[in-house]
Amino acid sequence: MRAPTMTWDIRGKRVLVTGATNGIGLEAARSLAKQGAKLVLVGRDAAKTARCLADVRASAPGADVSSLLCDFSRQKEARRLAEEVLRRFDRLDVLVNNAGTVFKNRTLTEDGIEATFAVNHLGYFLLTQLLLERIIRSAPARIVNVASIAHRRATMDFDDLFYERGYSLVKAYGRSKLGNVLYTRLLAQKLAGTGVTVNSLHPGAVDTGIWSAAPAWMKPLIAILRRFAFISAEEGGRRIVQLVAGPELSGTTGQYFENGRIVDPAPRARDDALARRLWQESERLTGLKPGAQETDAAKPAAAGTL
Repeated sequence: MRAPTMTWDIRGKRVLVTGATNGIGLEAARSLAKQGAKLVLVGRDAAKTARCLADVRASAPGADVSSLLCDFSRQKEARRLAEEVLRRFDRLDVLVNNAGTVFKNRTLTEDGIEATFAVNHLGYFLLTQLLLERIIRSAPARIVNVASIAHRRATMDFDDLFYERGYSLVKAYGRSKLGNVLYTRLLAQKLAGTGVTVNSLHPGAVDTGIWSAAPAWMKPLIAILRRFAFISAEEGGRRIVQLVAGPELSGTTGQYFENGRIVDPAPRARDDALARRLWQESERLTGLKPGAQETDAAKPAAAGTL
């Protein structure tokens, strides 16, 4: 899918990066700050976020860098974050949805949602929808969703979305990442003509702390991958930066990237009917009304447009 080509320069652009206190999110933030972007780092832990804020500022002296807090397993915090962003910033040029997690054992959030799905998919969906009107007003703008190659073997069973039966870390993670790709493609279709592009990526098999919760049987495999297959967080971060800052991608939307190249996602991730059903279910699970972005600080989009 192609959007109207527009000149793109990351310097001076307001960029919000979730999951910015570790791994690829932190590396991407460092790089974007050095390139002159106005960074907003979002982390979960206050002390860690403060340390990372100082780190990024030190790596890019004089850069405009600030931070906000959010635990995406709690929908009320995602709403609070959106309200704070809308209150503090009159424009948002880029949203990078990167915050992610995995759980060894099936866990429900306070909203009654399986936690991996809650953070990795609904966290992206809810924050983006709440900020969407501001992003559209800032166009040309970009939304980048960090997905994973794990989506390729995933299913989307709406009769057992939260894995009450047969839960595993790998299956739950894959489902959440399939959600990312489905959401990206449908959102791109809905935003056609607005000047806002939406793309997703697999940043590579990155050696980060997200897999510390992996079950014991996976530890030997992870050790082998760490030695022979994992890429560095810095390299993974560069792949996020490519989608955020690359001027050559100004007209690219609705695409999925692996290893820095556009590739076809899994057939299930290209199922438009499945994407529409997931969108409806995501609206229900987050309490968003169809066709509206509901915050106290933003007006809904025009009826029928989103």
